[in-house]
This record gives sequence, C-alpha cells and structure tokens, in this order.
Amino acid sequence: MPSWREFTGLNRGYVLELYEKYRQDPQSVDASTRALFEQWTPPVDDTGEVAAGLPVERVVGAVNLAQSIRRYGHLAAQLDPLGSRPLGDPSLLPDTHGVTNEDLRALPASLLPTALGEHASNMFDVVEAFRRVYCSTIGYDFAHVFVPQERRWLRQAVESGRFRSPADPIDPIALLDRLTQIEAFERFLHRTFPGKTRFSIEGLDMLVPALDEIIGDSAEFGARHIIIGMAHRGRLNVMAHVLNKPYAQILAEFKDPVFSRNFREDMAWTGDVKYHAGARRAIKGGAELDVVVVMPPNPSHLEAVDPVVVGMARAASTFTDSGGPAKLDSTCSLPILIHGDAAFPGQGVVAETLNLSRLPGYSTGGTIHIIVNNQLGFTAGAEEEYSTSYASGLARGFKIPIIHVNADDPEACVEAARLAIAYRKEFQRDFLIDLIGYRRHGHNEGDEPAFTQPLMYRKIASHPTVREIWAGTLTERGVINAEAAEELNRKYMSALQQTMDGLKPEQDYVEAQPEEPPAGAAMKADTAVPLERLRELNASLVRLPDGFTIHRKLERVREKRPTILDSPDERTVDWAAAEELALASILSDGTSIRLTGEDVERGTFSHRHAVFHDVNTGALHLPLQTIPQARAAFEIRNSPLTENALIGFEFGYNIQEPTRLVIWEAQYGDFINGAQTMIDEYVVAARGKWGLRPSLVLLLPHGHEGQGPDHASARPERFLQLAADINMRIANCTTAAQYFHLLRRQAALLSVDPLPLIVLTPKSLLRHAMVASAPRELAEGRFRMVIPDNDALERAKEIRRVLVCSGKMYVDLMSNEHRASRPDVAICRLEQLYPVPMRDLRAMLDGYPNAEDVVWVQEEPENMGAWEFIRPHLTDVAAAKTVHRVARPRSASPAEGSAARHATNQQALVDKAFGAAPQGSGQVAAKARRDAALTSAKG
Repeated sequence: MPSWREFTGLNRGYVLELYEKYRQDPQSVDASTRALFEQWTPPVDDTGEVAAGLPVERVVGAVNLAQSIRRYGHLAAQLDPLGSRPLGDPSLLPDTHGVTNEDLRALPASLLPTALGEHASNMFDVVEAFRRVYCSTIGYDFAHVFVPQERRWLRQAVESGRFRSPADPIDPIALLDRLTQIEAFERFLHRTFPGKTRFSIEGLDMLVPALDEIIGDSAEFGARHIIIGMAHRGRLNVMAHVLNKPYAQILAEFKDPVFSRNFREDMAWTGDVKYHAGARRAIKGGAELDVVVVMPPNPSHLEAVDPVVVGMARAASTFTDSGGPAKLDSTCSLPILIHGDAAFPGQGVVAETLNLSRLPGYSTGGTIHIIVNNQLGFTAGAEEEYSTSYASGLARGFKIPIIHVNADDPEACVEAARLAIAYRKEFQRDFLIDLIGYRRHGHNEGDEPAFTQPLMYRKIASHPTVREIWAGTLTERGVINAEAAEELNRKYMSALQQTMDGLKPEQDYVEAQPEEPPAGAAMKADTAVPLERLRELNASLVRLPDGFTIHRKLERVREKRPTILDSPDERTVDWAAAEELALASILSDGTSIRLTGEDVERGTFSHRHAVFHDVNTGALHLPLQTIPQARAAFEIRNSPLTENALIGFEFGYNIQEPTRLVIWEAQYGDFINGAQTMIDEYVVAARGKWGLRPSLVLLLPHGHEGQGPDHASARPERFLQLAADINMRIANCTTAAQYFHLLRRQAALLSVDPLPLIVLTPKSLLRHAMVASAPRELAEGRFRMVIPDNDALERAKEIRRVLVCSGKMYVDLMSNEHRASRPDVAICRLEQLYPVPMRDLRAMLDGYPNAEDVVWVQEEPENMGAWEFIRPHLTDVAAAKTVHRVARPRSASPAEGSAARHATNQQALVDKAFGAAPQGSGQVAAKARRDAALTSAKG
C-alpha cells in the first residue's frame, strides 16, 4: 500500500470509511482490501474519532465540505463591487454533508493536509480558513483543470498565500499613486472634453495596476516583447499609463482642430517601457529592465485582435536566422488579451483563438486573458449575453484556470495578476482573470445607461471609486492621512492642465503614414534563378535520408523528379515542383518562410508533399528543412479547420516579422469566406487605416470544375471590390513558371514594396500539361503581368477578336477545337488582376491594330469573378474596340450543382467566346433571359 501520507482529502476519508466497514464486518469489503486491512491499521491520530465513537460518515462529510469550498467557494465569493448577493451553493453548507460545527470542532485538522491548516486546532478552523480564502473577494475557479500537477500547484499557491501580503508585499503608497493617476486622467478628460467618446476605464481602474504586475513580472522572467490586444474599454488609459503614450499627443488627438475627433478606439501604440525588478513589491535597488510593450490596432470588431496578438507573440518568440526548422523560445514574449464580458462568450473568434493555444504550430507559451467585466454589454445584461454561469465560462472547456476578482479590492487584483503570470511561467499555459467591476458611464460618455439599467446606475452614482476606497483603507491602517490622498489628486490634475495649456495640436498630433515604395519596384524585381543553381537545389530536395522509406505511390510520382531540369526547353516542371524550387531558392537567399494552412503539408490535392512519412517507422522528413543551401528557417504547419482566427494569426505574425515570407493556404478557396472580418479589417485595410505594411500571402484554390457551388470559387470579386490605393496584389497564374516568379517576387519585395498577395491557385490544372513550364522559363524569365498570344504575333494584323482571360479559363479556351478554326482570334492572359497593369494591357491590345472586339472571358457568373472590376479598365485601354464579356448568367450561387450542367455551360462559354454556334446551350440562354427579366423588374 502507498504511504498513508499520500492519501489526502476524500481519498483518506474513503480509506477510513472502508476500514470502519471492515472493522465492523470483514466480509463487507472485497478480498484484496480485507487482506490489506489484516496487516494495516490507520495511525492513531486518524482513528481517534472512531475510537471516540464518532461515525466515519462525519469524517468523510467534513473532508467533503472542505473540498467543496475549494471547488465551489467562488460561488459564495463577494465578487460584485456593487454588492449583489453571490449565488451560493448547498455544497458549501455543513448540513449538506451531514456534519455540524460541533462535529467539525471534534475532528482533527490533519484530516486535510493544507497550508491553511498549519495553525488550525480542528477541522472547524480549517473550514473557516478555507472560507476566508475561497469565499472572499476572489473566486478561484480551478476545478476544471484536470492536470494533477497544475491543480496541486494552484491550490498550494492559493492556500499558502504565496502571492499575498505579507508573503509577497505590496507598496501601498505606490498603488494609491497609480490609482490616482488613472482616475485623474479620466476625470480631466471628462471635464475638458464633455460628451466626447473615450470609453472610460472608470469602474475597472485596477486593470492598469494588474497590467503593471503582469508586465513587470514577465520582464523579470525574461520577456522583452509584451503584446497587448484590447477593444475600446479602457484602451486610452492603458495607452497612457502602461505604454507611456504622451499626454500631449492624446490631448492633441481630442483637440484636433481639423477633425474635432473623438478618441480613435482602433489606434495603435508602441512604448519602450522601463521596469525595475521588484518595483511593485517595495524591493529597493531592482535592476532596470527594458521592455517593448506593443498594442496593435483593433477595429470595432471587439475580439478581432485576439489572434493577431497571438500571432505577433509567436513571431517575436521564433528564431529563423539559420537553415532547418524555426526555433521557438516562448519566454521572449508575452501576449495579453483584454476582453469584454459580452464579447468573450459572444464572438466566435475567441473560441478559435483559444483552440490555437496548445497546438504546436501556434502556441506561445501561454496568453494572459483579462475580462474587463462591466456586468453589462452595450445595453444588454448578463442574462441576455451568455448561457454560462460566468462571462468566462468558455475558458473552462480549454482547461484554463480562472480567477474571478472584485475590481474594488486592489490587493485581491494584485494577487490575481501575480498568480496568473507565475502560473504561465511554470506551465506555459493560458490563464484568465475575470476582473469584475462596473461601467461608471454609458457605453460611451454620450450615452444614458439609466434608460435600460436604472437600478444599477442609481447604485453607481453613489458608489465610491476604487481610489477613494483604497485611500480610505490606507487611512484606516494609519499608512497615510486623508489630506495626503487629496494632494496626490491635485498634483495629477494640475499636471494635466499644464499639458493642456501648452498644447500645440498641429505639432503634437501626427498621424502615421506608410512609406511610399520606390517606383517600379515590382517590375524591377529579379526573380530568375540560374539553371545550375536550380539543379543543385533540386538534387538536395529529392535526396532522402538513409533508410527512409516513403509510400510506394509517392516513389512512382517522384521517379522523374531528379531529371526534370535536364532539358532546358522541355515543359517538365509542374506546379508543385515550381513551388518547391521557388521556396528552396528563397531560403537560399536568406529569407525564412512560414507556410501554414488546411492540410498544407500534403496539399488538399495531394500535390505538395512537403512532409514525407516513413511507412515503416513513422519518422518525418521535410526536404525544405534539410537542404544545405538554406540560410534561413522553414516552418510548415497543418492548421486547424479555422479561417478567421488563422488569417488574423498569420497577419499578426507577418507584421511582427515583416522580413519573413508568410503564406497561408485554404483547403478550398471559398473557405476564405469564414475570414471576411480579418480580410476587410486587417489584410486589405491595415495600410490605409493604420500605416501598417502587411505582406501576407493567401493561396486560394479556385476554378469551376463541376464539383458544385461549394469549393468552386475563391470569390475574387470580393477581393477586387476591396482593391484600392495599391493595397494588395491579386494574381491568377496560368503556368508553373509564373507561380515560381510570383513567389520569388513577393519575397524580393518584403522590405522594398510589401503588399498582401492573393493567389487564385489551380486544382485540376496542378498536373495539366499546359500548365507545366520549361526549366529555362524559371532560369531566365520573370513574372509577366500580361501575356499576349504568342502564336498570334505573326498574324497580328489579321486578328479581329481579342479574348482576355485568366487562370483555368485560358486552358479551356486554348485546348478547345475552335482554337484551330479561328485564326482571327487571339487568346491573351491577364495574370495580375490587381494592380491592373494598364501600360502592359494597353500595349498588348495595341499590338492587334485591326481588332474589333475585346472580350473578357470568365467562368464565374457575370456578377462574380473579375468582370465588374476589369470592365472600366478594359474600356479605357481598348480605344475604339468594342468591349464585352462572356460569362455565366448572373446568379446567386457561384456554380451549378451537377457535373453535366457544368460541362454544358462551360462549353457554351467557350463557344460564345469564339463566336461559334452554341452547342446545347439552351438552358444557359433561358437562364440568361429569366435573369435579365428579373433584373429589369427590380430596376
């Protein structure tokens, strides 16, 4: 039997109960237990109550009561600063467990080993000590943490008082000073700019000192990059007092004579902050630590910033300056996410982000989550916001420890912050603080909250601030007098007024502007790779480790791979080979690559195989991590089946480390629909709104191939609608060489002219002979934004119709029998849809001087695809030529639901493009007539 001291709590009580049953009737227990008890008896200290005739049920009841307080004490904690009664729970009452206070006094404290029982005389003292800790102004919500080591550490930390005074002292005057600074700032803005929106922190002021603790401790633990993500509530105060944004700049933004603006709730700031080791613990002479604290911009989509912050932290912790896999050191950075109490359970991106926390390609060594809990949404109360007991309920499913804390108890808030960061250091896991306070004003300062919460706001009107409460506490303790507290307040109000009086808005307020790239940078990018260098890279890529056995089907696929570059002018390089060679050459240039996505290691269409699996041992081989030519790291990760958070994560990674090539691939192009918020708010608008310079690459499989409406379209029309101010590049390549040069161009422009790159990638064409390229095209070519019809150059004057298309449509047109019968038709390709290469497009069309028609051909419906976007551009460059389109009729659905209808309609498009008689296109024509009638009827 294990040592008796290893049995605690319920286990000890259970053994004692079994022993009592055995003592009264040996046959009442099983044979193995009976044999054990024949040679063992409990120590005298643990059987005294039995000897005194007290039933063992009382022992078990006492232990159960104490354990229930551990588990459910938070239900009786006084967490609401406004004084609402806790829910409570019957399991916290002695009667529920069949014991009385007298029974507890008769039982020894040693029944439940705990630091809280060290000075206890009996179990009553232990239970009361448990209530003082677990049912106070902190609610410890740890019962869902199933890892025993973590649970034991948390209990020991709580019950030993390790992060509370006196074991871990607080500088009370410094804390009062901080709270005064926070409150004075809000009151000054409220007085000086009445009615202007600032999303005040008042009612949750302790957020700032809590952040001080977390950031200071993490700096002592080695973190040098702190990334804070938050929505609008309290953002301005955090910027001023945690990130050290100058008061003058903040006041200038409010006073801006041009815009007369409210607070920009989406703005960003980076502060170089100095922390002194132990400064918040009254430790003198601590070493000064330099920490960069960053708050990236967050749109009004509340929790949208969550994955962006986590991605930034991952990038800051990842080292890529040598070949092989990327190296992660999660102690280098700390992500902190500050959530709203309505948004945390309500926004799906929160759950998506939490799911990333323990995945190997996305972990950051733990995120500190803080819910700034107003107990109120905009106007909706908690009962209308979430179905869980707390706003934090979602975190329980991810086994994240939770502390609920009353925001009016400064000491409790500091303890929560210290425990959170210490747990993160110990276990490299997420931690959540539910900071429960209130909102002193409405959703914004011009809103009247008493319309919908009259009783709550009657309480708030007379409720003292946390600064006033803490000043009163220190006065009662004899630490300060009341006049000293008021003097602090006057000092900070005076300093703000002096700043305001000396303000020069035109100098103090300067909006960030992105740097202009050098003219023609994209066109000048040299992307060719000498053939000999390509052959060396290819030889390294196809080399397998000794004894490594790949799947036999892959062996057959790779048989020709070693020789694909032998004949410079034969079209032997397919899409996958071109991609791998491009990535290998980028690594050899010294640019690291992060390639993630849904099934990206193999590729949705089984074309990439960037990771080989030994069929005998399961060992992995990643060619791009083993090539000797690489001077930077390569990381490839299968992502979870998530789009919104993943695009946010990779965007964050990209802007944190902009010199790395970051690529995300969708399983199918239309999966990008699930990330529309991230596309709209970050990927395409971050440059214009915030001066950021993203260069994220999105690979979106696209093409109408008879597989139904889903997975047909990557929705290029949506990206094109968002295209403006040169905010991204959009391409739909038709050859492997074009894709090769496109990737290399993107890498070459990372530091010079970075822009997001949206690539509509092929599906069935991945292995199509017409898409394959000759090695010379890789070695001597470049990315061509427009490709004329080379076969038609000699008869350019005979051309009467110019078909312009991109992607798969080109292959369908070129491979059709009409191609041979219509020598007066040229088929040209627009490879880059945006920015539209107007000069090249005009030159191409001018090359056919007798052409009468310019026809845009697309397989998407007329209201989708590129037509609506490209029409004015084509019209502009077409001169006197007539511009029209060939496309599927306008439709609410991207594609047909049957392969047969797809084939018929696709042939009809080709027929119409060449001006040939329709072949079985009656249904298409009828649909077009119906659609036209509906459109006319709707005006």
